Amino acid sequence: MAHIYLAATRKSSGKTTLSIGLTRALRRRGQRVQPFKKGPDYIDPLWLSTAAGRSCLNLDYHTTPADEIRASFARALADADLGFIEGNVGLFDSIDLHGAYSNAELAKLIQAPVLLVVDVQGMTRGIAPLLLGYLAFDPALSIAGIILNKVGSGRHEANLRRVVEHYTDLPVIGAVPRLAEIGIEERHLGLMPSNEAAAADTTVDRIADLIVKHVDLAAVERIAASAPRPPAAAPPAPIVPAGQPVRIGIARDDAFGFYYPDDLAAFSSAGAELISFSPVTDADLPDVDALFIGGGFPEMRMRELEANMHMRQAVADFIRSGKPAYAECGGLIYLMERLHWQGRSCHMCGVLRADVAMHERPQGRGYVQLAETAAFPWPQRPGQGDAASIHAHEFHHSAVVTPDPDWIYGYRVLRGQGVDGHHDGIVWGNSLANYAHLRDVGGVGWTGRFLAHIRAQI
Repeated sequence: MAHIYLAATRKSSGKTTLSIGLTRALRRRGQRVQPFKKGPDYIDPLWLSTAAGRSCLNLDYHTTPADEIRASFARALADADLGFIEGNVGLFDSIDLHGAYSNAELAKLIQAPVLLVVDVQGMTRGIAPLLLGYLAFDPALSIAGIILNKVGSGRHEANLRRVVEHYTDLPVIGAVPRLAEIGIEERHLGLMPSNEAAAADTTVDRIADLIVKHVDLAAVERIAASAPRPPAAAPPAPIVPAGQPVRIGIARDDAFGFYYPDDLAAFSSAGAELISFSPVTDADLPDVDALFIGGGFPEMRMRELEANMHMRQAVADFIRSGKPAYAECGGLIYLMERLHWQGRSCHMCGVLRADVAMHERPQGRGYVQLAETAAFPWPQRPGQGDAASIHAHEFHHSAVVTPDPDWIYGYRVLRGQGVDGHHDGIVWGNSLANYAHLRDVGGVGWTGRFLAHIRAQI
């Protein structure tokens, strides 16, 4: 039940690369590492899952109440030797004046000692006031050690170590050199997802090799072991009782891969069998009762998606026949008529009568709040009125070119962008397609409601 929180002084400090390498390096030492990622991100968890050999789980204040975060964290650690939490942005960064929902607050909530990453490019003695400020800013937070990242030379490292030792009591756990070859290709949503990287394991191993050379892994383990043991958490109550068996086709390939592991587990526990299929390479759909097409990067495989006419037609026929389908973000793009990007236009499934275009800058980014409309196709949340908002997130560089004026929407957007700034959740027959990404936490109950919708159609 040991655990440690890797945070940084600011974003883009190399924290994710270090997290991937540390996770794999600790696994090599025989540790069963359970990775976690703060926030709603999909991409970093894909890499951390590859590094750990087990699914990374998200810890997100916006969608999940504090008690539920603590309970799910404790349950996930029950069969692990060490929990490794990767933060996001800077340790104390928050839009709230008092730091609500920051990495520091999450670390305190789960009683995790913090290993602080400092990007030391161009820095020598100036690291001392920086660290002293971080130590004094929140005495209730346990900053247990630091990693010097992007060190320029052996002399640079020696100078930094001498300054840190003289002015603070913080141990330097590692000093990682600035090396371009350990980077992972970046894209508009962050790191390239590991499900798309042909040599993901090789990349992870290369980063881990660097970590082994430059980080004191035994010290990392000692810090993690110093964390208080989380209180035992009761098993989660079933989101929906297991019922009539249901087969759901789930799009999983290098174009579609953004799914939350705990949501998929909720489907399984409620009697659903998830049958993977590839819109890129498969010729036809499996024999299923419903479809779930999640997010991803369909624009990176738009030519292959267009060329696979049999699959596009199969998906369109499935939805037009009245069978249930749910699509998020990349899945919404796939259901449109055409996708435009970098001067090229490719046919998609043509279920939704509009085109979608990719842009250089995000068209919707961040947390959203949604209110269901009377047209929402799934059963109502138990105990929730029509006005009860749903907390979710969106991050998309695409935008619908000209939304169909006849579209019916399942959501009003209270915060965020959605399809047109006011609506999200296009309802077409028994299908629902939205830019928002849902999580089955905080009473949202979307997996159980979707299953109930499917079972009502069988």
